[in-house]
Amino acid sequence: MSVDIAPDPADLDRPGPQILETVAAAEAVLRRRYGAKIQLAEPEDLGGSKLSTVVRVRVAATPFSLPRTLVVKKHTEPAPSESFVREAVSYQLFTALSAEERMCPELYAHDGAAGVIVIEDLGRAPTLADKLLGDDARGAERALLSWARSLGRLHATTAGREADFDALMRRLSAAKVKGDPLAVNGPAAIERLPQLLEDALGVHTPAHVFERAERTRWLVATSRHRGFSPSDLCPDNNLITSRGVRFLDFEGGCVRNIMLDAAYLRVPFPSCWCAFALPAGMTDAMFAAWRAEVRVMWPDLEDDAIVLPRMLDAQLFWVWASTFWFLPRPGEPDGPIDSHLPSPRRSVSLAARWRHLADEAKRAGADSIVDHAHSVVAALTKKFGPELTLPMYPAFR
Repeated sequence: MSVDIAPDPADLDRPGPQILETVAAAEAVLRRRYGAKIQLAEPEDLGGSKLSTVVRVRVAATPFSLPRTLVVKKHTEPAPSESFVREAVSYQLFTALSAEERMCPELYAHDGAAGVIVIEDLGRAPTLADKLLGDDARGAERALLSWARSLGRLHATTAGREADFDALMRRLSAAKVKGDPLAVNGPAAIERLPQLLEDALGVHTPAHVFERAERTRWLVATSRHRGFSPSDLCPDNNLITSRGVRFLDFEGGCVRNIMLDAAYLRVPFPSCWCAFALPAGMTDAMFAAWRAEVRVMWPDLEDDAIVLPRMLDAQLFWVWASTFWFLPRPGEPDGPIDSHLPSPRRSVSLAARWRHLADEAKRAGADSIVDHAHSVVAALTKKFGPELTLPMYPAFR
């Protein structure tokens, strides 16, 4: 017999059909998982996206020992979608680890046919984006360093677990989903960027510069520095909890070269809407925090001669790819990266990335990259200027 935890409140604002469908699907998944009816109540819409509905629910009645609240995510694509498979497998991988090693919510139930995942509710902790868009500079700095350390621990903890991840993937997707989703989109963007630079900015890309960018494809091929990646490391997908940073949104979860994630510390956040500037020295401090964690598993990453060229490749990869994704096409307005969330203008963000790339390439003696990057910045300034200075995150202003 079910244990009644608490009575439901009066139904003042009845949830919409998508929310109700998500709750009903979660109850069905939990019943199959535990073999008894579990009643959920008081759904709270947590936002979701065009591809999913995400709600917090109260466990109103259960014969089992379950948390008082859970989070349910229902994918809206035909099930089982690639995003569902990657997310479910990612949570399975971490739920099999000890609580100390688990850096994300615990998985309670999932169902591919329904496209539903039921996970631990981490509460109302702020995200990294909340910290960066707030007004507490010291708190934002602590959050960034904690995030960088946690990312390093995430990589180190999952080193050598690629076979486990692949086995879980095959079990859930019959080998239809595999590899890094960036392995197709990234190289394709790099290949097509020179033509876009010519068409949109009048910038010519010398063949030797293009060949140098093309060589960064090794980042999405086999490498021994491999660990789990959420893929989407944007600030709003990282909760700052009392137990440390917890990663969310594994729709692109995969095992890949960790340098691709580490570059998020130095570009930073190249695929994200929330991509403002950081104070001087902050990216170096974040990179050092990440490096201190990963060198436990990869001692060779203590050597600058090994890690810095790889980081320059990763930075080059992301700057080229994100420029192809975000640069306004001929005739398109130069709007913000995201029209609904706090974002810099596309030209401003891209100019900052190319300047930083030029600085890092100059430090490495890669003069061809430096010259080309300066050409792109000059063209961006001429077309979208006159002053393309990326503002700081609000917390640091």
